[in-house]
Amino acid sequence: MGVPAHLDARGTERTKGATMRRNALSPDRTAQRWVTLAMAGAVSAAAAFVLRFNPTDRVDDPTGPCLWHALTGINGPSCGGTRMFYYLLHGNLVEAARHHLAALIAVPFIVYVGIRWTVGAWFGRELPALHLSPPVYWAYAVAFLLYSTVLRNLPWAPFTWFDIPNLTP
Repeated sequence: MGVPAHLDARGTERTKGATMRRNALSPDRTAQRWVTLAMAGAVSAAAAFVLRFNPTDRVDDPTGPCLWHALTGINGPSCGGTRMFYYLLHGNLVEAARHHLAALIAVPFIVYVGIRWTVGAWFGRELPALHLSPPVYWAYAVAFLLYSTVLRNLPWAPFTWFDIPNLTP
């Protein structure tokens, strides 16, 4: 018996260029839905934590100071990320950029990937994928490390704008 014309060999229905599974509650989609809920919960918990324990004041937080800065005495890849997230939640993009510009640049891409994944898991639709070449990812990784470990620690302008004050109480 042949496969109907509107289905491919896997039972996937093709409609207006979008791919939809015939069985909306397949084990894969159910697991993906749970994972998207878990990820949303984790991001919400992180946002609640950052809003509850303001990382921009000089009050001790439960997580303590930046581990990289505590060990090396210089700003590193993780320094300023929590403060960047705090300012991003408050809509202050200038201060968010000041505390971690390289991480802030990645935020729209990460948000889009999350939306694309969630839409696929919950609605069975595929949004267009980001098609960046491997050299773009490598260039970003190198720029991220160069910015976060070298440029932010240079003692002259314009790099002093990124100088994050030590907020250890």
